[in-house]
Amino acid sequence: MESAAQIRGRMKALREQIAEADRLYYKETRPAMADTEYDRLKKELESFEQWNPDIAAELDKEKSSPTAKVGSDLTGEFPTARHVKAMLSLDNSYSKEELEGFDSRLRRVLQATNAKDSAALNLLEYVVEPKIDGLGISVVYDKGKLVRAVTRGDGEEGEIVTQNFLTVPGVPREWPKDTGVVPQIIELRGEVYLPYEQFQKINAEREAAGLELYANPRNLAAGTLKLKDNPEEARRRGLRAIFYGVGEFRIGSHPLAFSRQSSHSAFLEFLKNNKFPTQERWWICRNIAEVWGAIEELDTLRKYFKYPTDGAVIKLNDRVLQEIAGFTARSPRWAFAYKYTPERAETLLEKITVQVGRTGVLTPVAELMPVELSGSTVARATLHNADEIARKDVREGDTVVIEKAGEVIPAVIGVVMEKRPKDSQPFEFPANCPVCGEAVVKIEGEVAIRCVNPACPAQRKRALEHFASRNAMAIDELGEVVVGQLVDSGLVKTPADLYGLTKESLGEVDYFQNKIKGVPTGKLNEKSAENLLNAITKSKENDLWRLVHGLGIPQVGETVSRLLVGELGSLDALQIAGRERLIGISGIGESMAESIVKFFANPERKKMIGELKNYGVNMLSRTQKKPADGPLLGKKFVLTGELKNYTRSQAKERIEALGGKVVDKVSKGVEALVVGESPGGKLQEARKLGVKILEEEEFLRFLESHAHS
Repeated sequence: MESAAQIRGRMKALREQIAEADRLYYKETRPAMADTEYDRLKKELESFEQWNPDIAAELDKEKSSPTAKVGSDLTGEFPTARHVKAMLSLDNSYSKEELEGFDSRLRRVLQATNAKDSAALNLLEYVVEPKIDGLGISVVYDKGKLVRAVTRGDGEEGEIVTQNFLTVPGVPREWPKDTGVVPQIIELRGEVYLPYEQFQKINAEREAAGLELYANPRNLAAGTLKLKDNPEEARRRGLRAIFYGVGEFRIGSHPLAFSRQSSHSAFLEFLKNNKFPTQERWWICRNIAEVWGAIEELDTLRKYFKYPTDGAVIKLNDRVLQEIAGFTARSPRWAFAYKYTPERAETLLEKITVQVGRTGVLTPVAELMPVELSGSTVARATLHNADEIARKDVREGDTVVIEKAGEVIPAVIGVVMEKRPKDSQPFEFPANCPVCGEAVVKIEGEVAIRCVNPACPAQRKRALEHFASRNAMAIDELGEVVVGQLVDSGLVKTPADLYGLTKESLGEVDYFQNKIKGVPTGKLNEKSAENLLNAITKSKENDLWRLVHGLGIPQVGETVSRLLVGELGSLDALQIAGRERLIGISGIGESMAESIVKFFANPERKKMIGELKNYGVNMLSRTQKKPADGPLLGKKFVLTGELKNYTRSQAKERIEALGGKVVDKVSKGVEALVVGESPGGKLQEARKLGVKILEEEEFLRFLESHAHS
């Protein structure tokens, strides 16, 4: 039996691994693992949390669990809007038994609410639709005009991408007038995707230009929808969309063909008949057995679709019963996603190599006997980390099962034990960095094993690639090949060295000589060199948050970089901000604050930042929030529970408008805890510390009194 400490360690490791996978998938559109692996980890964590609620509650004090929320694609680059009705995720499974379990649970819910008697429950009707692998979108029509397109975001609010969405062909800009009535407001829910043909065309163009290829259609669709100030490029890439659901829907007393008295299938027919893009096929099923038949038929047909599909969505057809069944915190009880198991293949794992990332993390990679999988040859696959190798007991010489994440990134799923060689030995993770030879370490509480040598060439390369990435300094011309040659030549060791490059120094690098194209003259490829130098020069004018993110501070991603810069305003202020000042910023915890302080205390980093400043790289924020000068200046507040009169962001705005600040944690320095419905553990903490507690009505009176003081 595992000890409490072992269980806590595994739960914490799972939370970290899932949170990082969410960040890469939603924020960077760069999936790190196969869907099946991700879903397995999440179910394992859910099981641990269910059977160990005390440990889960303890971990929640540090950071909420990824099982308690919808994955967020908020980047901070676009203005946001709240969904009138939340955009939730769907429960999903790869199992026929769990699909049948969904049907049984739904029947119990409806029977408990007296929505249908036992006999009538045998006649539940479902609709089965293809699950398109794209990006969720909510399109708002206000008084008949398409006024806004918003991404799923965190489910409660999303980013406004209307300009790019309007490049999608076939989406009506106005509500069809021949429907007889125009809704006051309606949120149509759907998916934005990229057809295979467009994806292949764009990647062929990038390959010809020597650029890094996009991973898969879903990632490219997400990146295209979030192109900044470039609708023409979005139009050129050829996004498409389909609609399949409805959020808020207000028409006064006038019914539409898909009003709450009708069925989901009637809603889909309405969309199709009124020229809204929809799926090309759906099935109406009278029971779960017919649902399974439709799922199997779809699995055969989807191979001929022109867009990526990874499963089937099953929805209760009766819209009145949908409302009665209701929702959990994360998903509707009346809908379910069945996901097809990705294509798998067996092959020989010839060797395990270890790569070194920008933060020194060692990542094991399986070197495979090449095998055909999903239409391409696979020779390498990720093994994630040392713990995963040990858990799966993966060894060199094993026959392994591999599959692709998002049909692009291969991963080792398991070992075919009956084919294991008799002389097989467990894999020993290296005690020294495979690149620089320095001893590696495993920090307590982390899954990762790291090389902590800052001069390690592998770390330098990965750090420079991150510095130049789209979500950091956005130096597109500085790809993996160029970075590798700049570091190997000794020209570049730190990001600051990039700004000292000249056309003459680049002339010594193979990449910028014509001989790389088969012309052995050694002459400088001036156009490529000029493009790189111009991109580096342009990056000097970036807003400060990009530089902060590009520096690669452990635990500090894009969102936190924006937060820090918005609060502190300059890199000088960030460098001297102590632990207490950082913890006082809403969203910054103790561990993160310590990581930031430690990063800037390093003398080599101080020197490098000084060099960046001397080269003229912008060190100031253009978006710093100015503290309001008001009666609540210097006072801190914490919000908990659901408020009736305000959203969280609106309540925060009211407090900040009066000079106050909203923080995440209850402490003795907090002026008051504002309490809505269903408050969490913060209420008990406030009572224990003697912090003032304001119910919502008291909070409203408090705001009014201070607004006029």
